[in-house]
Amino acid sequence: MKPSHRISAALLALVMGALPGVAPAQDRWPSKPIRLIVPFTPGSASDVLGRIVGQRLSEIYGQQFVIDNRPGAGGLIGSELTREAAPDGYTLAMVGQPHLSNVLLREKKPYDPLKDYTAISLVGTTHNVIVLGKGVDVKTIPDLIALAKAKPGAFNYGSAGVGSSSHLAGALLASKAKINVVHVPFRQGPDSRSALISGTIHYYVYPLPAIMTLLKAGTLKALAVASPKRAEALPDVPTSAEAGFPQYRSESWFGIIAPRALPRGLVTRINADTVSVLKEPATREKFMLQGANAGFGPPEHFDKMQRDEYAELSALIKESGMKVQ
Repeated sequence: MKPSHRISAALLALVMGALPGVAPAQDRWPSKPIRLIVPFTPGSASDVLGRIVGQRLSEIYGQQFVIDNRPGAGGLIGSELTREAAPDGYTLAMVGQPHLSNVLLREKKPYDPLKDYTAISLVGTTHNVIVLGKGVDVKTIPDLIALAKAKPGAFNYGSAGVGSSSHLAGALLASKAKINVVHVPFRQGPDSRSALISGTIHYYVYPLPAIMTLLKAGTLKALAVASPKRAEALPDVPTSAEAGFPQYRSESWFGIIAPRALPRGLVTRINADTVSVLKEPATREKFMLQGANAGFGPPEHFDKMQRDEYAELSALIKESGMKVQ
């Protein structure tokens, strides 16, 4: 193409962009389904909350939010897929604490959780709950600690994988209690729940939405919620302080991110619409019934929260000596 033709084409593009009805791609967003990557299995806390928010956003946008469960490596696979996606608003992810801890647990950093992504919005926080396996007949946390100390190295706890929030929560309990217990990671959520029901594992610290159904049904027993206040959805389950061990506190958070360099206009729009959904009484009620609290704010708030927690987790993981085997 001759230089004059290139200039004419460039001018035409500018004129077309300025004409009524000829909008940039982001102004026409969304014109197709949006993928929401969930780095854990169906039924996990991030999955449950992602489906609640995604369904409502689908109604607002008139486009389907496709939940894309990508479990594996404690959430690492989902985070990496998100990083590699195009920053066009058609790939988002619902992540939590593992998005940060996965990097800190590895000598070779798979990604930078603060630089390789765009923070969209905090979605919610959840109580973490200590769930007992079959045959672990205790009523307080000190009772659980005494049982573990009576069998050093024979007692165990489960998690959704190395670096997952349940791993960190279970390890933190062991550290605070000064007990020698074995970590048993599970790839699939149903496997961990079956192991609790059969008594193969002794305890598991879950984000409450991931285990609410079985607790409500009485299939499994909750020892305590590791938060300052009782969960509205489980009013009869004591806090860790009420269960005799106030030094243990553990909660989880979840939020929406996108690949780096998502246009600012899309960041602002998706954040505003997500916040609007989270403020709706119906959404807050659905969250409450799952043991979660809606949390929201501007993208800058979510970004700062992640940066602060990254620093805190770095110190915790270094102190505990946790790492990927």
